[in-house]
Amino acid sequence: MHRKLKSIKLSLPLPFRSLFNMEKRKLKDKDEALLLQHPVVLSLILVLGFVIMDPLQIGPLGSHEFKPVKHSIAPYNKVMERWPKDNLSRLGLGKLEFKDEVFGPESLEFDALGRGPYTGLADGRVVRWMGPDVGWETFALVCAKGNESTTHKQWKHEKRCGRPLGLRFDKVTGNLYIADAYYGLLVVGPEGGLATPLSSQDVEGNPILFANDLDIHTNGSVFFTDTSKRYNRVDHFLILLEGESTGRLLRYDPPTKTTYVVLDSLAFPNGVQLSQDQTFLLFTETTNCRLTKYWLEGPKSGTVELVADLPGFPDNVRMNEKGQFWVAIDCCRTPAQEVLSHNPWLRSVYFRLPIRMNYLARLMGMKMYTLISLFDDKGEILEVLEDRKGEVMKLVSEVRESKGKLWIGTVAHNHIATIPYP
Repeated sequence: MHRKLKSIKLSLPLPFRSLFNMEKRKLKDKDEALLLQHPVVLSLILVLGFVIMDPLQIGPLGSHEFKPVKHSIAPYNKVMERWPKDNLSRLGLGKLEFKDEVFGPESLEFDALGRGPYTGLADGRVVRWMGPDVGWETFALVCAKGNESTTHKQWKHEKRCGRPLGLRFDKVTGNLYIADAYYGLLVVGPEGGLATPLSSQDVEGNPILFANDLDIHTNGSVFFTDTSKRYNRVDHFLILLEGESTGRLLRYDPPTKTTYVVLDSLAFPNGVQLSQDQTFLLFTETTNCRLTKYWLEGPKSGTVELVADLPGFPDNVRMNEKGQFWVAIDCCRTPAQEVLSHNPWLRSVYFRLPIRMNYLARLMGMKMYTLISLFDDKGEILEVLEDRKGEVMKLVSEVRESKGKLWIGTVAHNHIATIPYP
């Protein structure tokens, strides 16, 4: 038909060709108008427009500019083939303590006298457990506006009140160092009180947008992570969804009061832990699901090497008295999640759907449960504990081995979990 029309057009004199084109356009416009008037077609167009625009901002992106990128992550099958299973689901035997007394106890610390745990909460306080007779007491504030609230809606006030995440005691001075998501690196004396700011920008004046975790070297240097140069903690999910890698490992030098960039271009750098001999440190990259070593001394000084690819999204890493490393790992990877990680255009479409994030995660086969793993300094897996059904522990941030127990923190729930160990 189209060939016939074309041949007719070519056989016409030139003045009539323009008239032919006009009539052809009219027929095309009429056909398109009839097409749009078809209820099914019109409905599909409206639904597609709604999906793309998400005017009610139901989806996880909201009004944010979304720039997904391809990121480096180990093949799903390769990781899962070597990963041991905890067939007894031992984390499910754990105990939830201090329910509704704390909210968001991300990091857990004990002082030189064995008191604790100390933990940072969503309301901007650092609190200390003083035993069943006294209970929890406020030990420190990252800003004077901190308030005593343990509600789940406290995240809305984090910028104002602060959000203490990583905690570490200097065993020599007794000072407590704090990585706060909004106020940067701070320190408070052994008696507590209002914390003193140490660093909110690096040596070049770039702001520390999302301080996350830290550890203290024996020479006084403080290594800590700045998770992103684009997003703060409230928007941390966008870091994961985009796959952006603007995070950094930083070092604060007390004598000069200067913060230096050790590593940059990291994908959601999170937990930090120095080795027992302090020749290296380990850090986690949550987006890329891996544990990495950075050498501080020896022939490899200044270089990085992969320690382990992980089956889920790691948070903090902590060392026990034997020099082994506990890593808290959330949710676990799925084949669908791997496909999305390698195809930014798919993520751009998928996460614009007007569907809440928890439903989108379920569609990818992701379940809210957790596992923890113990590694040696070479990356060998020594222990794996899981709560496969997510009956007790659904979201963990840190594991501390102390006083014959594993103390397990969570950034998003109202308890601290414990389980006897070993």
